[in-house]
Amino acid sequence: MKKFLAISLLAVMTLSFVGCQNSSSNNSSEPAEVSNTSVVASSDNSPTDKSGESSVKSSLENSESDGRLHFTDYESDDVFYIEKVDPFYGDASYQSELESKCETYEFYFTSDGYQIKAYISIPTAVIESQEPCKCLLYNRGGHWNYGSLDSDILAYMCTVTGRVVVACEIRGGNGSGGIDQFGGDELHDVCRLIDLCENKFSFIDMDDFCAIGVSRGGMTTYMTAREDKRVKRIVVAGGISDLISAYNEREDMQEMLRDCIGGTPEEKPEEYKKRSAVYWADEIKIPVLLIHSKGDPKVKYETNAEALYEKLKDSTDCTFISHDDDYHGINPDKNSEDVPEIKKFLNN
Repeated sequence: MKKFLAISLLAVMTLSFVGCQNSSSNNSSEPAEVSNTSVVASSDNSPTDKSGESSVKSSLENSESDGRLHFTDYESDDVFYIEKVDPFYGDASYQSELESKCETYEFYFTSDGYQIKAYISIPTAVIESQEPCKCLLYNRGGHWNYGSLDSDILAYMCTVTGRVVVACEIRGGNGSGGIDQFGGDELHDVCRLIDLCENKFSFIDMDDFCAIGVSRGGMTTYMTAREDKRVKRIVVAGGISDLISAYNEREDMQEMLRDCIGGTPEEKPEEYKKRSAVYWADEIKIPVLLIHSKGDPKVKYETNAEALYEKLKDSTDCTFISHDDDYHGINPDKNSEDVPEIKKFLNN
């Protein structure tokens, strides 16, 4: 279990607030918008025409009723191009273990006229019983295709938490339309995904809807908690809470941030502040689990964790776990208590 998590978290969670070598080339080709009758995918291996034959037909038409939940039954104008995907990190025995404990699907939905790529991982117990299950929203890090989602992190989070786990790609990232605004209109997509969880996916229990994010995904998680009151508690590891400080502390990120946000903090102060929870921490009223390493080289501990905790502890229930290492994100090998603490926090 730990071996797999170390691989997948290193590959996914730590690819969060680093690297901007390809940002200018990515900006040159914005994926197409979508209409009500057709969807133009933004990558070569995605479906191209929603008005024609779907690449994956609904199991309502293709399979006998067997008393199990079939996510393909939810294919509609709102949820389309559903395809089951299998985890691929780790050794064969661990892949088999994941596949026995959950089913993971890739699908698309529309938001603000764009097609957005998403994933969902459903516990096998829910597949077999069809009983409503609690849900965890996962917010990815990185930018554009860097740090893209894959089935492994969803399957792992589903397996260790026992929850349905959902996530959507950022705009312009790995199959999603639009342009990455690093915390801008992607919030519409996250809230739209929560809408689907509440109104379309009958196997999700919305009473204790939670969210988790690492690095840039932590920033998105704070913004989601502020915007959408359906979120009941959040977990953030190595998360950005002060994008102005982060801009000044990471020269290698400045060009990418200027491209995504449209200027510097001096030129666009309100845009940077609305992405920075330190400026509106008192608006977060739900429980928070904050995890951050003191030597984190990508998101500075003092400005993004300590400073936020000092404000959150006065407005809400905030649990702060700090580590004396330089890891960015969650490291189950060095900090083995993190995953049990996350499970405990989610189940309170």
